[in-house]
Amino acid sequence: MTEHSAPSREERQTRSHLMRLFERHGFHPRTHLGQNFLIDLNLIEFVVREAELNGDDLVLEIGAGTGGMTTFMARQAGHVISVELDRNMYQLASEAIERYSNVTLLNQDALKNKNNFAPEVLQAIEHHLAPWGPLLTGSEAGDERLEAGGSESFADDATSGDVSKLTGTELGEELHRGITPRVPRKLKLIANLPYSIATPVISNLVATEIPWSRMVVTIQFEVGQRMQATTGDEHYGALSVWLQSQCHVEMLRRLPPTVFWPRPKVDSAIMKVTPNPEAKAKIADRKFFHDYIRRVFNYRRKFLRSVLCGMYRKQLEKSQIDALLESMGFTSSARAEELDVDAHVALGTRLQQEIEKTPES
Repeated sequence: MTEHSAPSREERQTRSHLMRLFERHGFHPRTHLGQNFLIDLNLIEFVVREAELNGDDLVLEIGAGTGGMTTFMARQAGHVISVELDRNMYQLASEAIERYSNVTLLNQDALKNKNNFAPEVLQAIEHHLAPWGPLLTGSEAGDERLEAGGSESFADDATSGDVSKLTGTELGEELHRGITPRVPRKLKLIANLPYSIATPVISNLVATEIPWSRMVVTIQFEVGQRMQATTGDEHYGALSVWLQSQCHVEMLRRLPPTVFWPRPKVDSAIMKVTPNPEAKAKIADRKFFHDYIRRVFNYRRKFLRSVLCGMYRKQLEKSQIDALLESMGFTSSARAEELDVDAHVALGTRLQQEIEKTPES
């Protein structure tokens, strides 16, 4: 395998390098798309170091920008899927990754809508998480970058990793040919996320069944506060409960605007999120719980009883909700914002059970 040497400091994502790059190409950053680039080299290295990347990792980066952090991660990860919406940035990132054959670059929106990832992104993730075939990094891997508007050209044989297209007999034949199964890759979301999509990206990844193992993301500081907030905190809400009910959430650094170019108007934060399987196992139905959390926090300051009566008026009688709340020790004046994460998980489970045992009218 050909080793990629670390870029010189002049090639790295410094303010002067970025200014020269944009001047040479004749365009400017579009801040309304969240194009604020992290220019502190120590912080870029810190983010990647916290990712703890190795050859078994599949990295998802949303917001490739100029490709500065993309190439940095490609030298350590098995594969990097980087998504960039802006055509100008896509062109710059394409130039940056030319020497890296283990990068898939997508020129599109990462989200289909606020509740779902784009199908093309999910397809790329599914392909590169596949547990069969050789584990390749760097120049050993095939060049699988996506051109704008095109489709990825996957290898036809089993070494492409597409085990879903093989029958049991075919799998046996591939094993006979000497192709060794390996542990499926784990996905890591490592990105300087555009502010406008940070919340849905993080929330949606937790909602999927994708085997992700870590997120290290740079986001707006206020969103970071919401992610780790607890009861009594003004930032405590649906995002807090959704993430903490299934994950460990930690703010690693608070970042001033001066470490970005162009400078944003607000502070940012580097957040680390890791799965908490024990907590997640307490949620009976994550789809139901996700819906419950979103809806109940739309009226966080109203009395919980009246909110639930409105939410489930077609499934439950008011008397049923009263009895349920009383059995769980909630007073008539309880509000959603006053319940901690465990209480919301328990209440969501009881509501679902009550609905399931109630005959349809």
